[in-house]
Amino acid sequence: MLSLKNLSMAFGTRLLFDDVTLNLNKGNRYGLVGANGAGKSTLLKLVAGEDQPTLGEITLHRGATLGWLRQDLENYEGDRILDAVIRGKPPLWEALVEKEILIKNDVWNDETGCRLGELEETIMINDGYTAETFAADLLEGLGIPEKVHEQPLSTLSGGYKLRVLLAQSLFNNPDVLLLDEPTNHLDIRSIAWLESYLVDTFQGVLVFISHDQDFLNNLSTHILDIDYGEVIPYTGNYTKFLQQKTAKADQMEHEKLTAERKIAKMQSFVDRFKAKASKAKQAQSRMRMIEKVEVAEIKESSRLTPGFRFEQERPSGKTVLTVRDIHMSYSDKQVLSKVTFAVQRGEKIALIGPNGVGKSTLLKILMDKITPDQGTFEWGHAAAPSYFAQDHHETLTESTSVLNWLTGAVPSVTSSQVRSALGQVLFSKDDVDKNILTLSGGEAARLLLARVMLEKRNLLILDEPTNHMDLEAVEALIKALKAYEGTLILVSHNRHIVNKVTSRVIALTTKGLNDHLGSYEDYLKEEGIDYLKRD
Repeated sequence: MLSLKNLSMAFGTRLLFDDVTLNLNKGNRYGLVGANGAGKSTLLKLVAGEDQPTLGEITLHRGATLGWLRQDLENYEGDRILDAVIRGKPPLWEALVEKEILIKNDVWNDETGCRLGELEETIMINDGYTAETFAADLLEGLGIPEKVHEQPLSTLSGGYKLRVLLAQSLFNNPDVLLLDEPTNHLDIRSIAWLESYLVDTFQGVLVFISHDQDFLNNLSTHILDIDYGEVIPYTGNYTKFLQQKTAKADQMEHEKLTAERKIAKMQSFVDRFKAKASKAKQAQSRMRMIEKVEVAEIKESSRLTPGFRFEQERPSGKTVLTVRDIHMSYSDKQVLSKVTFAVQRGEKIALIGPNGVGKSTLLKILMDKITPDQGTFEWGHAAAPSYFAQDHHETLTESTSVLNWLTGAVPSVTSSQVRSALGQVLFSKDDVDKNILTLSGGEAARLLLARVMLEKRNLLILDEPTNHMDLEAVEALIKALKAYEGTLILVSHNRHIVNKVTSRVIALTTKGLNDHLGSYEDYLKEEGIDYLKRD
């Protein structure tokens, strides 16, 4: 269905991957993984035709269609939301538009009648008479209710506009579908719907990037690993890929050590007996054998793992936080109603719920960034929160270097401690001079977590910390949060981190608050309200 032959891509002197030859087959779902900057998004852009490779060619089989999650929102701002989705099938959309123009012109003759007949045939072939129903189903599955489908796209917020573009990419039911981080702007329920749709309904070739390990595991039939300047295919999901890659690396290391020991043993013989006449012939033989021994070259992986570590300078009192009857509305939309709960020292809480239910709003109220319409909250004795905002632009607003920003953000620590923390989160000696306004999403997240590390507070309030992080960073964060002895309130749509880290679930729903002591899996078993499955 899709072929890559001798594909190479470089930016200046920096080589992303070289001499890649792959055949991607119908019905397979390929998870594309690799470190930040390894070339995952670049490879998708090459396949989509938005960039040109340095060398090699990409072939889409004759007649095959390609779907691509675009980011060109400006082209659809004035469109009815349903129309923005239907535009995902250009032959249908063009036929519908031309038909409407002909009818509006109200000029009837043989030529008009003939053309209308041709357009009707095109509309019928492209399932035009069920198009709006299908588009509506996609939108509802992605969390956009029927009541807004007739409104212009411009009336939606940025995250929901991107959901419309996701529905657009699915609408054409393409032979090859390319998705770059499709879950970034979805809540847990919409992620589950998308996962189910792609597994049960979509029949073509899927190539996708995701930093959600559960999404990768549930969806992938194959993994394409960008590392060592190559794109290496593996069969199975992400967990199986890790096992295979680790086993392969261990085998190469074992072969290298075996060869090195063999060489060392023969070299010892040569050094000992090369000057002795009776052994000279044997020594020369060993020297020739040494030259023939092949030592496996182990390339350096592009993957780097940050060293997150969270400590508390002093513990809080037993009750960390008490929230009483919080209400909050925006215009005529109520997002929080009668929110009441208490947080005890050492608890690790997942704050979950669909997008728009008020999770981030509640955290901003707790951090005194906005004032609730009604209700109060009270911090317990010695409670000291450290806050990670979902929107990095809320915090990284000034034009300054990484080093200067972190030094100013935590003035109580020494310069060497600041540099050490930056090194732990993978900012090199040169990287610390970068302007914070030019940082990638992953770099910004690591910088904000470096600040949290240095603050050494006893309560972490983290709003979607894994957005833009690569899989290695997510695993490092999970490990650090599990080891943290303080209290945690976590908002995340990444099911992997929710399942691994938290021990209490507070679900904000349109019907009120559901408070459950136990893991997310325990919550599902007891409450029967599964945010991982479609209603």
